Amino acid sequence: MKAASLLHHTKQSEYMHWAKTRSTARFNLATSGLANLSLRDLRVNLADLEITGTSGYGYEPLVRALAGRYRVDPDCVVTAAGTSFANHLAMAALINAGDEVLFESPAYEPLLALAHYLQADVKRFDRRFEDGFRLLPSEIEKKISTHTRLIVITNFHNPSGVFTDDNILAEVGELARKVNARVLVDEVYVQMLFEEPPRTAFHLGDQFVATGSLTKAFGLSGLRCGWIFAEPALAERMWRLNDIFAASPVHAGERLSVLALQQLEGIAKTAQTRLDENRRLLNQFLNQREDLATIRPVAGSIMFPRVKQGDSEKLCELLREKYETSVVPGKFFEMPAHFRIGLGGDSETLTEGLRRLGAALDEVG
Repeated sequence: MKAASLLHHTKQSEYMHWAKTRSTARFNLATSGLANLSLRDLRVNLADLEITGTSGYGYEPLVRALAGRYRVDPDCVVTAAGTSFANHLAMAALINAGDEVLFESPAYEPLLALAHYLQADVKRFDRRFEDGFRLLPSEIEKKISTHTRLIVITNFHNPSGVFTDDNILAEVGELARKVNARVLVDEVYVQMLFEEPPRTAFHLGDQFVATGSLTKAFGLSGLRCGWIFAEPALAERMWRLNDIFAASPVHAGERLSVLALQQLEGIAKTAQTRLDENRRLLNQFLNQREDLATIRPVAGSIMFPRVKQGDSEKLCELLREKYETSVVPGKFFEMPAHFRIGLGGDSETLTEGLRRLGAALDEVG
């Protein structure tokens, strides 16, 4: 195994520690998903719930619901506790210690930490601000080798929120196919396209493995309804690997997830209305700030502004301590001049949070 992998072997995520201990604020603009729904927001009867049930390798009604929604064979569906655990299970099944993995840069830190934890030989390809953070197959082609076993992508890109269409992903898939590698696509944010039927990169070929959940787009993070789509033999490997990670899921959560999937159309309409209004508010704010440069996605719940002078660390601290407002410091995405802002909360919180962000920018400027 290469020395670089050993040096980066980690057993923690600095970003998740920050998110759990330092991200909360009166005006929280750090959260990247839709504001959480409550049980009252779902049509649920007590008779619909049960504490214990037979799941085996997947609760059949949940597997069928996901397979139907995404037009995949049920044998290709693996359920998991949210996208984070889906990614863990998928990556652990896809690579061995020392395997070469290509990772986008900037990247979502917990995913990168996972690759290091699994002792992968991590190599990076760039998604540059100057290119609008677009995924460029040419950048992957520069770094891919016959040793590459996995390419890891987020769509929408986390942290920038930039969307990658199927044509570009297909080009990446062809590069992977030539060296017998897989492509893992975290699709948790792409759910915010609110398409019917929803898209998944898994349809682009067996070299693709896709993960997702109901957490970000629908405000259902408490259900931990996550999934992996993989060709059947690989899905079977993931189910068997899961026996040593999480032998059995929370059955009440599985049953609630089935009910939520039946009600997604109405939930999605409400979510879309909120995101459209909040994106308008954020764009209006950005139009007034000459001290920020921002790639502005037309969908999703996150943007990644760049402070034109200096880095964002002082700004983020001042914003939280004096102005009771939080955003995610860019250092967690290896880009300290940036910060990530979420627009999935209520519009009143966003409006006041942006006012305070403007005051903090004026103070540090």
